Amino acid sequence: MHTEPEAMNFSEGQTRDHRWAVILAGGDGTRLLPLTRRITGDDRPKQFCSVTGEETLLHQTQRRISALVPPQRTLLLLTRKHEAFYGDQVVGIPHSRRLIQPCNRGTAPAIVYSLLHLREMDSEGIVAFFPSDHHFSDDATFTSHLESAYAAAASLPEQVILLGIPPDSPEVEYGWIEPAVSKVVQSPIFPVSRFWEKPRQKLAATLMAQGCLWNSFVMIGRVSAFLNQIRHTLPSLLGAFESIRSSFSTASEERELRELYSHIPATSFSQDVMSVRPRDLAVLCATGLGWSDLGEPDRVFSVLESKGVKTERGLRTGSQLGRAAG
Repeated sequence: MHTEPEAMNFSEGQTRDHRWAVILAGGDGTRLLPLTRRITGDDRPKQFCSVTGEETLLHQTQRRISALVPPQRTLLLLTRKHEAFYGDQVVGIPHSRRLIQPCNRGTAPAIVYSLLHLREMDSEGIVAFFPSDHHFSDDATFTSHLESAYAAAASLPEQVILLGIPPDSPEVEYGWIEPAVSKVVQSPIFPVSRFWEKPRQKLAATLMAQGCLWNSFVMIGRVSAFLNQIRHTLPSLLGAFESIRSSFSTASEERELRELYSHIPATSFSQDVMSVRPRDLAVLCATGLGWSDLGEPDRVFSVLESKGVKTERGLRTGSQLGRAAG
């Protein structure tokens, strides 16, 4: 049974002072590598490529969220082995705002690492996590929905708010959110009844027919709410990072992280946290975003075609793809 938590006594100005963002840019982009290799001629992950326009996907993400969170309260989560590809793209970002993993161990370690750093910076923080490889055709509508999500997270201290996307197909590569539509936590926010990670085709069609939503993996909540979720689902992972917390922002942090990442398992925040503990989740149905996860070549081609670019799917050379993207 979901009940409405007691609202926190924050003014709008105070809430904005505690607003943070984390851009997740540490993935390897392996599924899109055949396409991005043709565009760039190297193995850089998609977030560092100009895939759907003149800007790289990372720069698009930074620009999109700049209306919501100032740069000084935006953290960038990166992976050391990609440094040759992102070095020139993070010029001007202070080192204190770059969190660099030794290697990619999935979304859960990246999020735990970010949260513990944030807790040191602002124990009252309200943070949104933004993947850096997504497309939104309407940034103004995106900003409006995120404003609502930040406000909800401020007054619902135990909940993590997910940005849910109305589906247009029974997609099997996305996570699906089943909202408890008969209840409202706080308008227009609904509790999450269940989280389905990458269902099979038949189940995805059923979920779509029942009014379920795609998970955009844009998540907003208090730092404490995220950590509470993780404490109940991945306590050993949280404990491992807690054990090196004293090294944060010191000369020994890189060495301690390298040792930690050498033995922690790869874990997924969607599968190993959200799917396990949906009671901590709420969802905002975000309409009108023109959203796509650019994890597959066909999705990239669909976005380009929506912009009037003829793609001749699968037939372009690397230089042609580069011109289309630009």
